[in-house]
Amino acid sequence: MLTELLATQAKVTARNRTPDSAGSDPVIRSLSRTDFDEVWLLGTDGGAGFTDEECAAVDAFQRNGGGVFTARDHQNMGLWMRKLRGVGACNFFHSEAARDPDSNRWSRDDRETMTIDFPNYHSGANGDLQRIVPVAPLHPLLRRGPAQGVIEFLPAHPHEGGVGCQLERARARSVARGRSSTTGREFDLIVAFDRSPEFPGRGVVESSFHHLADYNWDISRGAPSFVTEPPSTKIRDTPGALDDTRTYVRNLVQWLAPDAG
Repeated sequence: MLTELLATQAKVTARNRTPDSAGSDPVIRSLSRTDFDEVWLLGTDGGAGFTDEECAAVDAFQRNGGGVFTARDHQNMGLWMRKLRGVGACNFFHSEAARDPDSNRWSRDDRETMTIDFPNYHSGANGDLQRIVPVAPLHPLLRRGPAQGVIEFLPAHPHEGGVGCQLERARARSVARGRSSTTGREFDLIVAFDRSPEFPGRGVVESSFHHLADYNWDISRGAPSFVTEPPSTKIRDTPGALDDTRTYVRNLVQWLAPDAG
């Protein structure tokens, strides 16, 4: 569903990472601004995803002005993203060397699925909406359009990952926060990286790829067998529930574009 929406904005190549005999994906390894303006990476792995060579290729792409978007999830999913010099430092994981600098966050937030450890912020059930908290000043990613207000909702997920900009204050800032439905704790949802002399390409990191997953947009699409949490029917039963999400995706495409103002 994300691919279909993106295709209304730009030419899209959607694919799974497919390593060759050398252990890395040839498309990622040879990323070029000649072929792409943006790369969107969804870390659905258990932590061991991209090789050092692939991470270096993504960084080179951003140094050449390409936009980079990453989204991961709970605990150590997408742990390899820490190796991305352009955006990696704003991703926090369970692994001791990659934890949130705030040790008060080294604890479970989702207390229903005990097989998943921190970071695992509970923003709501799959199929539900979470009300987001925009961080001032309002970022272009959260604008609905001229005189149309601010994006208020994104899909929820029971165990989102951890992102933040404590380690990248110079060029990164929090754009939106969520609030745990379990503990009431606020947590960062979206961090945006503006251009810099070292990385002329913009970047965005998200706490969870579930903001963009089929099951979170439409529970009738189904989920893997290991997803055991009962879903919500809120999005299904609410006309226009995904309007904000679609606007946000369009904003991402435009803001990450190399020629965007």
